[in-house]
Amino acid sequence: MAIPTVDLSPFFTNSDENWQKKAIDIIKKACSEYGFFQIVNHGVPLDLMSQAIQLSKTFFAFPYEEKLKYSPGSDAPLPAGYNEQPEKSPDKIECLLMFPPQSGFNILPTNPPHFRDVVEEMFTCFRKTGEVIEKILNDCLGLPPDFLKEYNQDRSWDFMVALRYFPATETENNGITEHEDGNCVTFVIQDEVGGLEVKKDGNWIPVVPTQGTIVVNLGDVIQVLSNNKFKSATHRVVRSKERSRHSFAFFFNLQGDKWVEPLPQFTQEIGEASKYKGFLFKDYQALRLRNKTHPPSRPEDAITITHYAIPKE
Repeated sequence: MAIPTVDLSPFFTNSDENWQKKAIDIIKKACSEYGFFQIVNHGVPLDLMSQAIQLSKTFFAFPYEEKLKYSPGSDAPLPAGYNEQPEKSPDKIECLLMFPPQSGFNILPTNPPHFRDVVEEMFTCFRKTGEVIEKILNDCLGLPPDFLKEYNQDRSWDFMVALRYFPATETENNGITEHEDGNCVTFVIQDEVGGLEVKKDGNWIPVVPTQGTIVVNLGDVIQVLSNNKFKSATHRVVRSKERSRHSFAFFFNLQGDKWVEPLPQFTQEIGEASKYKGFLFKDYQALRLRNKTHPPSRPEDAITITHYAIPKE
């Protein structure tokens, strides 16, 4: 069993409507069943992706004191830059958090050389790919033209993160535990170590790394807007026992003051009850952040989108 792979080239050239329709059908089926698919010919140069992974490996291999030069500091408005002292991270992860290049919040490394330029270019490419996927999802859901684009036109809340997962040990073989993303859409590239797994019908499907492929998963915002027509993808990362895992994740996000609730196209217009109460996106993000800063004693008590679910009568 594998997640489907979709060729996006027709959406960049507008040359083949039949193939566009086939791709839309594949994506629609994947999103309605489990919220995951992969894309090729996606507009992000392959050599750029390869450079980014290699430069991130170089950066994370530096001594902790060198990486700490790029930490955000206690007075930073956003935690951009290097985060996590690996031995204190429960998931044994360290990361480099990046916001839009023009945001002014970034603390991007000048060492190794060219790392800053590469990640800024990749950020821009991912944003463009996100806009293409957003349009495809708009068509998959049968929404009016550019509905999602107009709803989510503020790109200043997007962010990207470079991640290093440390090798598992005999006593600590965990990675990122089972979860869903709270945003709109997430794009992931991973090195040859792999470890990403997708949950479908109760089974975990390994996402085998393929050069040039980007993994796409839907987040909670799309699930709520579609009133569960599309699924927020359940996934996890399993750490390798031999090697560190390196990856990048780009979060196509939503502006914090946006109101999120099931759209009328999927509720009153078709006689369906809303499955979620409405909420401000920033409020939900604050609750999810608290899961990390003040972890509940039981994992099942962590706040997820079910916090806003309306109980069935």
